[in-house]
Amino acid sequence: MSDLAVESAAAAAAEADRLWAERFWTAHYRAGVPACIEDELARWTSVPQMFEADSRRFAERPGYVSLGTALTYGHVLSAAKAFGAWLQSVGVQPGDRVALMMPNCLQYPTALFGVLFAGAVVVNVNPLYTPRELHHQLKDSGAVAIVVMDMFAKTLEQAREGTQVRHIIVTAMGDMMLGLKGVAVSAMMRHVQKLVPPYRLPDAQGWKALMRRARRLTLKPVETQPEDIAFLQYTGGTSGVAKGAMLTHRNILANTLQGRAWVLDQIDQGEAVGNVTMLPLYHIFSLTANLMMFTGAGGRNILIANPRDSKRVEWILRKERFVGMTGLNTLFSSLLKTEAFRNRDFSDLKLTIAGGMATQKVVAEEWEAVTGAPLVDGYGLTETSPVVCIGRVDLAHPETMGFDGTVGLPVPSTEVRMRRDDGSWAGIDEPGELCVRGPQVMLGYWQRPDETAKAISADGWLATGDVGVMQANGRVRLVDRIKDMILVSGFNVYPGEIEDVVASHPLVEEVAAVGVPDPVQGERIKIVVVPRSPELTADMLIAHCRGQLTAYKVPRLVEFRSEPLPKTAVGKVLRRELR
Repeated sequence: MSDLAVESAAAAAAEADRLWAERFWTAHYRAGVPACIEDELARWTSVPQMFEADSRRFAERPGYVSLGTALTYGHVLSAAKAFGAWLQSVGVQPGDRVALMMPNCLQYPTALFGVLFAGAVVVNVNPLYTPRELHHQLKDSGAVAIVVMDMFAKTLEQAREGTQVRHIIVTAMGDMMLGLKGVAVSAMMRHVQKLVPPYRLPDAQGWKALMRRARRLTLKPVETQPEDIAFLQYTGGTSGVAKGAMLTHRNILANTLQGRAWVLDQIDQGEAVGNVTMLPLYHIFSLTANLMMFTGAGGRNILIANPRDSKRVEWILRKERFVGMTGLNTLFSSLLKTEAFRNRDFSDLKLTIAGGMATQKVVAEEWEAVTGAPLVDGYGLTETSPVVCIGRVDLAHPETMGFDGTVGLPVPSTEVRMRRDDGSWAGIDEPGELCVRGPQVMLGYWQRPDETAKAISADGWLATGDVGVMQANGRVRLVDRIKDMILVSGFNVYPGEIEDVVASHPLVEEVAAVGVPDPVQGERIKIVVVPRSPELTADMLIAHCRGQLTAYKVPRLVEFRSEPLPKTAVGKVLRRELR
């Protein structure tokens, strides 16, 4: 091919990309939502800069609530700067990594923004990690300090050897609750509920004493750049061992602004509207969608430490009024089974956003029937900070919202396309690997250039490992994970479709579909079911599926379990364990 022909082909491809972006960035957006947030993004240089601006604007408002205790934005801003100053005083340098290992509590935003004020990098850690998993993350990240809730200090004791951790701060749940309440809460968890196993960390410092010293220190200004790393968010990624997604300040700022453009102008900022933060703040969805996005509205973040205990969640929320809530399918399903929750007053609830996993139609419909508020589905992943797509949010016209089987439209400044197996772009309504390009796409994987090159192309497209379809109306329908796909006699079968059908049976509590080896078909479909009643039989389920699925998609094997299906800390079913 001649040079002229090559140039002509490249120009045609570029024009096709431009037209695609023009069509889908603006398709069916609500009036007022911009196609691009780049001009607004250019105003900001760092995450703590945005947090400080929001906190000063809403300084007197209660911003964070834990077990009924509220702290104002101004209080948390002051505490975060003090903690940042303490980190600087003990030699933590810009770019050093600091791990946080806590459930949702008042210390979390304080420590998180304190680390960023010091110019360091936040390494979010799942508190339920085993010593082996924690050791890997601490060693791989090179974390020099860690703030850990006392309930998980034993795990740190067992995992610390061989890491670079030299500063340990141990905190208790009540450490930032004012007055005697904090002392009582911490004592109850340690001595009554016995939630704090004995541990030995002789060089550890206590949070309360440390913060008393910290408030006498002065934070030194740090010149943070937008492309500096703000977070190492560990994930299995699109494949392989857990690795740290390098999320820059620009990545987080971009995704925050994308979310705010989608929702924030519809929220009354004249008062502190309640927003329930059920998902853990160490998870990227909650970190961006709750901690960052709603701060721009001066929202009241109601922190839930253990969302899996639905009865306790309802007890915590019994006196709270809230406009918004975020969560995922399993959490919503669990709450709907709690009678007290079903019977509460939902007159303030206007918006529920689901993400983290596929939302089942039966759960979405029941949620809207019980609460009267539409459930809006979205899609994202750790590598995109996380939001890529979200359903229409138009609080003035709620009838235009709600679950429609898609994950909505790409957020502003975001391109989404599906890629065929041969590397070419798929067409409308044609499934392919979902690829994303936008300012929220990560810098890469920490110290893994080879993995980064596999995930991100030279022209900035992130391959997600998910199979999706772009509909003619611009909405994206998620099909399933590529690795979870089941191959039956040459046909692709996606577990999510099977699970959605099985879950619609009234006697099914939980379900997961997996493929098992078969010498003739390649794989057979197996469903693992937790029934609501012993009356449920395999024949009943297979007959139910035959009425809604083509023959090769009908499960051939049914396994019943009495215990809940294995899940991640945020409630995703672990299909790989079932396989």
